[in-house]
Amino acid sequence: MTGPYVEKNNDENSKRITYILIGIFFIAGFITFKLFMKSIVEHNQYLALAKNQYYIKEQNPSRRGTIYAQDVTAEDKLFPIAINLEKFNVSLVPKNIKDKKEVAKNLSPIIGMKESEIMDKINNDKPYIPPIKKRIEKEAADKIVDLKMAGVFIEPEGVRFYPEDSLACHILGFVNAESRGNYGVEAFYDDQLRGRGGTIEGEKDTLGRMISVLNEEDVKNGTDLVLTIERNVEYMAHEKLAAAIEKFQADDGSITIMEPQTGKILAMVALPDYNPNKYNEVPPDQQNLFLNPVISNVFEPGSIFKPIIMSFAVNEGKVEPDTQEVFSNMTVVQGYEIHTAQDKAFGRETMTQVLENSDNVAMVWVSDQLGNDTMYKYLTDYGFGFKTNIDLTGETTGDLMELKKWRDINRATISFGQGISVTPLQILNAISAIANKGKLMKPYVVEKMVRKEQGEVEIKPQEIKQVVSEDTAQKLGGMMVSVVERGHGKQAGVAGYKVAGKTGTAQIPKPSSEGGGYYEDRHIGSFAGFFPADSPRFAMIVRLTNPKNTEWAESSAAPTFGEMAKWLLDYYQIPPSQ
Repeated sequence: MTGPYVEKNNDENSKRITYILIGIFFIAGFITFKLFMKSIVEHNQYLALAKNQYYIKEQNPSRRGTIYAQDVTAEDKLFPIAINLEKFNVSLVPKNIKDKKEVAKNLSPIIGMKESEIMDKINNDKPYIPPIKKRIEKEAADKIVDLKMAGVFIEPEGVRFYPEDSLACHILGFVNAESRGNYGVEAFYDDQLRGRGGTIEGEKDTLGRMISVLNEEDVKNGTDLVLTIERNVEYMAHEKLAAAIEKFQADDGSITIMEPQTGKILAMVALPDYNPNKYNEVPPDQQNLFLNPVISNVFEPGSIFKPIIMSFAVNEGKVEPDTQEVFSNMTVVQGYEIHTAQDKAFGRETMTQVLENSDNVAMVWVSDQLGNDTMYKYLTDYGFGFKTNIDLTGETTGDLMELKKWRDINRATISFGQGISVTPLQILNAISAIANKGKLMKPYVVEKMVRKEQGEVEIKPQEIKQVVSEDTAQKLGGMMVSVVERGHGKQAGVAGYKVAGKTGTAQIPKPSSEGGGYYEDRHIGSFAGFFPADSPRFAMIVRLTNPKNTEWAESSAAPTFGEMAKWLLDYYQIPPSQ
């Protein structure tokens, strides 16, 4: 059949074929493009998805190291004061929970949450929600596991715990919610204490169970620390300090005890304090409680500084303990009047009597014998103006004015403990040097590091410098014994023992916003010394801020020192020397 109809039909067939070919071309191109995307561009993504069907990688957290205090009464001589407890978190996967009401009903009495609260969290099809209850006890966790509820998981979590609550809190610090150490040794030794977590990689079956191990990295648990702190000494220092603050109505205070020959800290107590188990309950405006006042807070030392200055002059041969001079009740330096504490003229005094009487005017004369350069040199030799580098976080340097800015009045006031700021630890370390034959030691609080792979690593005492001669140190020790036996330090004495020490009643500076100068009705009472003086075992500093019912340190810090000293001598069974 021919004609127009046939031709028209052929044209339509040709168009159809063309359209079909074009369609096939586009489909083939689309398929080719998708294949290219899947096999080339998105290959790694789909490979990872496929791998995830059979591959599993799990993290194994490390165990944080335990921290021990010394305890001479314990069988193994150690007592754990920072340990790890195993707690458990309750996690839910809502999309896997078949009967949500039943799960809420079962969990409610175990974890102490209302059913409605649980339902609010799980009444959805989310693949994940944060744990609904954290840190439950093992007994509760076991009950939940026994119920075998789909979509309910129990995950272990290590929790830091301090068995003695606030005891030694300023030494220890705490571990925060991210498992990081904050303050104290927890922060200073955080890397060693945390260790390193491990991983395990392998293949899993359709139920998620590991069926073969492909790679495994061992866990390296944290290092255990043994402190120099003696638990019972720390406890008794806390009790004595608390009693003193209450008795003398002080704002705060501290007691620090050191072994002069080594630099080991036996106790370091400051009040007020906090409970590291409840660090998160401390209000934001009170978080200065986390700071350790013994190393972080500075004060003008007052008269406890006088033996240290006197040691400079004795070491330089400028004076001897029996050197005599006549002193008035006042002296004038660069137009400034300097008086004795009670505006009393002591007349003729030996240098030993200068310390016994705590004579400010005489100390200005001693500083004149030294001069600026020599006095500044000894101050820096003793470590003032620098950190002691104790193994705790938060230490400050105090404030020692640069020598080039010194005038004679600066040297004069520093001679009796004004115009310089120090930490209690800096003073204690300097006094310890006098007790230790003139050798300045580096203070420290960690005695041993115990690693599973390497065993015990003992921290050795470190001598910083011979700051004065052994002869000078011996002479100063005798002068300080005389202060306790004949001067203002009588109440720091212990019957049958020689105690060397010095009182300090320092004025508290006013802030610049109040015009500067010093408060007339506020002071810091302190006593620093060592004992037994003929063979020193302990050096100690007691500091009380603003005691309200006594004016002088000889009636507050000194008797507190004496009570603690007697307890220490009895505790360590040190026989009387006289």
